[in-house]
Amino acid sequence: MTYPDAIRFLYDLQLHGTKLGLENTRRLAELAGHPHQRLRFIHVAGTNGKGSTCALLESMYRAAGLRVGLFTSPHLVSFRERLQINRQLISEADVVRLVEALRRDLVHFPPDHAPTFFEVVTVMALRHFAEQGCDLVVWETGLGGRLDATNIVTPLASVITNIALDHQQWLGDTLAKIAAEKAGIIKPRVPVFTAAEASEALHVIRAAAALLDAPLVEVTAADTRRPPLDTLELPLPGEHQRRNAALALAVVRGLAGVLPVSEAAILTGLQTVSWPGRCQLVQRAGGGLDVLDGAHNAAGAQALAAALRQQFPDRSPTLILGVMRDKDWPAICRELAPLAAHIFLVPVASPRSAAPEELVAACAAAHPGARLTVCHALGEALRLTENEPLRVITGSLYLVGEAFTLLSGSASGLDERALNEWQAVPVHGPPPGPAR
Repeated sequence: MTYPDAIRFLYDLQLHGTKLGLENTRRLAELAGHPHQRLRFIHVAGTNGKGSTCALLESMYRAAGLRVGLFTSPHLVSFRERLQINRQLISEADVVRLVEALRRDLVHFPPDHAPTFFEVVTVMALRHFAEQGCDLVVWETGLGGRLDATNIVTPLASVITNIALDHQQWLGDTLAKIAAEKAGIIKPRVPVFTAAEASEALHVIRAAAALLDAPLVEVTAADTRRPPLDTLELPLPGEHQRRNAALALAVVRGLAGVLPVSEAAILTGLQTVSWPGRCQLVQRAGGGLDVLDGAHNAAGAQALAAALRQQFPDRSPTLILGVMRDKDWPAICRELAPLAAHIFLVPVASPRSAAPEELVAACAAAHPGARLTVCHALGEALRLTENEPLRVITGSLYLVGEAFTLLSGSASGLDERALNEWQAVPVHGPPPGPAR
């Protein structure tokens, strides 16, 4: 098997969708020798900011000298981004070896209940981190929490970044229903940390923590004004990232008795954190500046808009916007369109993309004076705006991943971004709290 063979094998697993349930993942982990039982985890769920919070945690613990596994999704360009140790991507050879091993285990499952892509990748990650002797794994959920494949672990801490409307088809159509799914990662007597603000969501998280006798720490905006965050300039711009940093800092300090981290290591970790595609500033060779951000729901778009107003108060950027059809694209347009004098509407390279023409009316209503241009591809929009001093490319992490590929000129015949495509399907009936 070659690396392209392994990627194609993983791609074929997408035919099984994304099943919400833990049975297959537990069975796969059992066949692999229960690798998660040899590891320590910090489990991170939430609507937005999961990846950034994971990156902040990883950076501080790595600065403290720990060997830290990082499991996140989706990836921007390469599948290998999903499995990192001390921010080094898993090697192609290790991907091949792990896929071959997991492929042998799949014969133990009936065809009508075959493990899905995410279930297989979750156990691949567990095997890899155990084999590589990680001291700690920062472990991000995929979809939801309670029935997410990652939820077979018992962590040192459960983290819920925030609760907003997203994935309502599978997680529920209210903040309370979504919070109940995210709070499903809470384990008995395992501390919980959250930066959730909505009272409807906090009520659910508090009740779940109390029921399981899990100590709860609530992080608020006031925590962003305490040392060292009161004077520190984070590499991740935006007030929402300061909130993520305050949450990660609360976790590190809360686990100090188990995983001690010096104040110097905390400071180093915060000052050197990197998380691509989240309000990331990229200087173009010609002198222009790009802002790439994967805002893919209303709350993410609102956070990006606030960050742009804070960072570029006197500048009107050119906006390149592409959104998935199954997202709340009218709300995303309402948040972002008023920022720009000229908006380029593009398709995302996905069957789930909203047509650029669909976005025109929403952007025009949100900003009647804006100039709107429909493009047939992101590459066309990038060419038409290459001389613009400030561009914002946003609306989907899928779009940001494509932008990275086009801007770096690193496109190859192996499109690993297609592995991000998925469709959740229920297990034993509809998932809890479906949108009606």
